[in-house]
Parts: sequence; structure tokens; C-alpha cells
Amino acid sequence: MVDILHRIAVEGIAPQTVFDAVATRAGIASWWIGDTSGDDAVGGTLDFGAGIKSTVVERRPERVSWQVTEGFEEWIGTRITFDIRRDDDWTVVLFKHEGWAEPAEFMHHCSTKWGVFMVSLKQYLETGTGSPTPHDTLIDNWS
Repeated sequence: MVDILHRIAVEGIAPQTVFDAVATRAGIASWWIGDTSGDDAVGGTLDFGAGIKSTVVERRPERVSWQVTEGFEEWIGTRITFDIRRDDDWTVVLFKHEGWAEPAEFMHHCSTKWGVFMVSLKQYLETGTGSPTPHDTLIDNWS
């Protein structure tokens, strides 16, 4: 199995603010998928639109994790995790989309798109405005 990994850090932003951005429907809708709905509590199902649904499996100040249950065939059964930690005046986010069966071409696309969305998360945290779908950067003919 292979994983997608990304890291961002924001200066002067509290870990709780970062947690709210990745753990709540409103936060997620501000930087990733604009029409996110569902239940963001542990055991709840988040609906990200386009047929993508995930079960919330962890929701702690230092870690948020979802298990993908519906959506792209390659995503089903994978886990999306945000680890949050403080490093001096910086809050660091370690992102992981783990459990891919193989590094197929679609994974290359998704890795780049996750990078785009990590930049969107950083912008949202620093400025209050992210670039969630459908306002994200078009990277290729699959976007």
C-alpha cells in the first residue's frame, strides 16, 4: 500500500483554530469541498459531494481522521488523517491519505490536488479565505 503525504505550518494560529478547520463541516467547506454536509462527530458520516462519503473515526485536538466509505473506487477503504501539533509559534499539520492499493495515475492526480487543498487550508487559516471546490486550482483534465 502507498500513501499521500503533505505538511503545512501556520505561524501564530492556535491549534484549536486548525482543528476547527479540519474537523467541522463549516471549516472543511471553507478550504476543501464547498458543499460539505453530514455529521462531523465520531461515528458520523461526512458527505463531500460528488459521491464521496467518509466516516469520522477520530476527532481529537491533535488528530482528525476519516475512513472513506463511498466515492472514487481507489479511495474506498482509504483513510484521510490530519495530525496537528504546536512547534514554537507555529502550528503544523501533517496530512496523510493512506491505504492506496497502488500508485496508479489517479493517485498522482490526487496527490497534486491534495497539495492544492493544503495550500487552500493554509490560506484559509492565515487570511480567512480558502479556495474550496469549485473555486480550487484546475491542475489537469481530471479536476
